Amino acid sequence: MDLIDKKIMRLIAVLLSVFSFTVISAQEQLKRQYAEVKDTTVWDMPLTDVSVKRNADFMTVGMDLKLKDYKLNGDKVTVFRPVLKNGKNSWQLNPVGLYSRIRYIQYLRDGKEPIGGENEMSFRYSKRPDEMVFNQSVPYAEWMNGATLYLERCVYGCCHTLLEEEMIPLARWYETTYMPAYHYAAPVTNDANREKIREIKGRAYIDFPVNKTEIYPEYRNNPTELLKIIATIDSVRNDEDVTIKQITIKGYASPESSWENNTRLAKGRTSTLKQYVRNLYNFDNNLIATDYEPEDWAGLREFVESSGLEHRKEILAIIDDVTIAPDPKEAQIKSLYPEEYAFLLHSVYPSLRHSDYTIEYTIRNFYDPDLIRKIMKEAPQKLSLEEMYIVAKSLEPGSEEYNEVFETAARMYPNDEIANLNAANSAMQRNDLAGAEKYLEKAGNSDEAIYAKGVLAVRNGEYEKALELFKSVASSIPEAAKAAFDISQILDISEE
Repeated sequence: MDLIDKKIMRLIAVLLSVFSFTVISAQEQLKRQYAEVKDTTVWDMPLTDVSVKRNADFMTVGMDLKLKDYKLNGDKVTVFRPVLKNGKNSWQLNPVGLYSRIRYIQYLRDGKEPIGGENEMSFRYSKRPDEMVFNQSVPYAEWMNGATLYLERCVYGCCHTLLEEEMIPLARWYETTYMPAYHYAAPVTNDANREKIREIKGRAYIDFPVNKTEIYPEYRNNPTELLKIIATIDSVRNDEDVTIKQITIKGYASPESSWENNTRLAKGRTSTLKQYVRNLYNFDNNLIATDYEPEDWAGLREFVESSGLEHRKEILAIIDDVTIAPDPKEAQIKSLYPEEYAFLLHSVYPSLRHSDYTIEYTIRNFYDPDLIRKIMKEAPQKLSLEEMYIVAKSLEPGSEEYNEVFETAARMYPNDEIANLNAANSAMQRNDLAGAEKYLEKAGNSDEAIYAKGVLAVRNGEYEKALELFKSVASSIPEAAKAAFDISQILDISEE
């Protein structure tokens, strides 16, 4: 046998299916194709030699049913049916029917189809065999990996009336290939006292009478717009873990009217809104900072850019011309494109008069792992990476809760390398290989990240790529040295 044939035979051996209830070693996987389920008893009927195994394109289910011990009471029918089920997918295998004397005559001697269908193996209860050896092969489908084998029992009375129905799980079947151990990067918690600063942004469209700077809370849509600001402040102010650090309000006017007048309006209206908020909450004057933009040309440009205006390019050229002052700029648009200017004036300019607000706040630090766990479930945005790592250090690497911590960390801090690396390991454990690949793109090039990329290569069947990755970090990660050796054996490549 040449080298290529030997490689192929070894890879086939690795890929053979494994039936097991526990994770087994790579060497065991090379030796075993399946494991039988221990004997059990259901409905007072012993089951022995229960097995599930895959042979190439077929899945085979076997079991011995000790029918002599099953009790059928009254004029009834019992139908046993093995079922492979995984989520919404299932495959019903051939049923076995036990019939009372009357039901046997009714359904079989009268030429009727058995209750379980044409493939049912039917027996009159009084003449049933003591033991029935069940064995059936069905075409293999991908969903069967991870499927559970059930035995279903249905009891029928007269006229196909279903009296009882129950399904009992017998075994869970899955297949696996060689899998190196996952290696999690240890989180660092040196900066747990760092100040956590967050901010919330919003925009309100306060209506003012023409050329006025006074706020009228009941004017037009002001009740709704002012409530937006109040609700945002309250969401922070009412949280006992939070302290407001700064509120910033920036007011904008539209290009309508002169630059001088718009400066007065933007500045005055912003100052009025600040005072309104101060009066509501009795805030210190220094807590609220203000700024203003006399005319929101950036907002106007954004609308024109995405619009279908006939002279869109020409109007954009005027807006972008830095040599033209604001007042002549607006006058040019108005004189050259009067119809489009009228549309902008009535439909767009009102939205350019707005007040943007930012609430900057700090969140207190947390040190108790139990409290951090609670916050992680309810409000993870309150936690720093270091606080999440405090919890992680108290958990078993690879455990479900440990994985949840790093998936949350990667979601909240998408650029953190350690969070992405450990989230990639978690994704691979869940068989989410596409998700793992995305996490690893942000996991950096540390030895741990290279090792994880090797594990992903194994999961994708890219053994030679995995071997090179493992070799490159074998000196620093013991698991990598072992994985490189195992794959070398699989591929029949000698280590130098």
